[in-house]
Amino acid sequence: MVENIEDHIESTPDLVVANASCLNEEIGWFASVVNDRLAAYAPAPPDREPDENRFLGKLFSNNHQPSNGSEPSWTVEPIPVPDLSQSKSVYAEFVRHYNMTADERLILMLTILPHIQPQLLDVFFTTNPQLKRGYSEFGGIKGHQHGGFMPTVETALFITSGQDVVKRFRMMQTFEPTHFFFAHNILFINHIHTSEPSNSAALCMTEEFLDLFTTGKFRSPPFSMEFPAKRLMTKMTWDDLVLGKQTTKQLDEIRIWLQHGKTLLYDWGMENKLKPGYKALFYGPPGTGKTLTATLLGKTFHLDVYRIDLSMVISKYIGETEKNLEKVFKRAENKNWILFFDEADALFAKRTSISDSHDKYANQEIAYLLQRLEDYPSLAVLATNMRHNIDEAILERIQSIIHFPKPEPSERLKLWQSTFSKSVVLDEAINLEQIARQYELVGRSIVSVVQFASLMALNRNTNIILLEDVMNGIRKEYLKEGRTM
Repeated sequence: MVENIEDHIESTPDLVVANASCLNEEIGWFASVVNDRLAAYAPAPPDREPDENRFLGKLFSNNHQPSNGSEPSWTVEPIPVPDLSQSKSVYAEFVRHYNMTADERLILMLTILPHIQPQLLDVFFTTNPQLKRGYSEFGGIKGHQHGGFMPTVETALFITSGQDVVKRFRMMQTFEPTHFFFAHNILFINHIHTSEPSNSAALCMTEEFLDLFTTGKFRSPPFSMEFPAKRLMTKMTWDDLVLGKQTTKQLDEIRIWLQHGKTLLYDWGMENKLKPGYKALFYGPPGTGKTLTATLLGKTFHLDVYRIDLSMVISKYIGETEKNLEKVFKRAENKNWILFFDEADALFAKRTSISDSHDKYANQEIAYLLQRLEDYPSLAVLATNMRHNIDEAILERIQSIIHFPKPEPSERLKLWQSTFSKSVVLDEAINLEQIARQYELVGRSIVSVVQFASLMALNRNTNIILLEDVMNGIRKEYLKEGRTM
């Protein structure tokens, strides 16, 4: 497996300028190759001067026959590709990282152009004078809102292979799912009409890599039905999270993996023996720090953390849950994101004995989730209140099962002491040690009590926290949990 390209990119103030300069050079080379391809396919009249800077605006064709009446020739002399060895751009780093061939670079540029210089592809709209319509061999479609030419796999095959059938067959391997273009979610093929030839499907670049080649950074995908996950961020630190010694010790294994996992797989040659990624289960009552822990792991190692919104993923319709979850996994591949599945038992619950068709498809759904989770190459965290609700097959494939119990009195005291603002003064009647010992509250509840008591103080135009306000806040939390003081 190839490591993430983003790991090899250094962000500099001049990166956008370097990206633009490199892409302009690559576009010029791409234009020359396409001009030669079109000229060989349908030569221009003798009085037509070659134009190295733009595509031919018109095809001069007579049933695809050269003007001298001889057999057509599809041979195109190769045009040297630009030397990007000294370029500091993201695109150049990408080309070097994957050791890309000239044909792969042509395909990549074809997918970039609709976003940065769409007018350069308008030449493919040329009408076939014999049939009074476009050339089917050029491929392409017209978008719903985009007025320019949208390339298809057929367009890429024409540019790279022309009418050379042998090369066409070889180039078709480029569009297999195993090619890094698709395995690493750089390009995708938008299959809409399955009854039509597969090569007529639109060939597109993912938004993430378009951003990478232009701005030099992956853009966080917006929360939507197409990406049902929200990014988790926090201003808190590990000092704000009070956990038991056993929980902290177990978390150290995840920290070590985040720091040394790639070395273990690639430098030590273990990628053929170990499954990629790391899977952990956090279980325990609500408010004990499971979500904050996942967020702090991301913050510590500069990784984006996304919480999957299961309300938008789970569907009562057969096959829809898998499709919704696949949208997340597909976007997350090779981004090194931490995926956080809160209330994971909604997805990974124990399988049932098959009594009807619904049970059958539910078990198939679990099998899909199991395989997809196992193949995820980064950290995935499942969180649940009840460990025994999770399917045993999932538990067998998880490296760490970490319990987040309710805090002990000593831990609750640390939470009380660290949560109050340094700007407040606690009334002498408040004995935090006694409160911590007497009232069993989780971290989230303690934060709520502190917020309530602090607001009451502000409402009195003072910074003094009264015992009465603290006790009223505790009473509110107990009532929320159905308990009495």
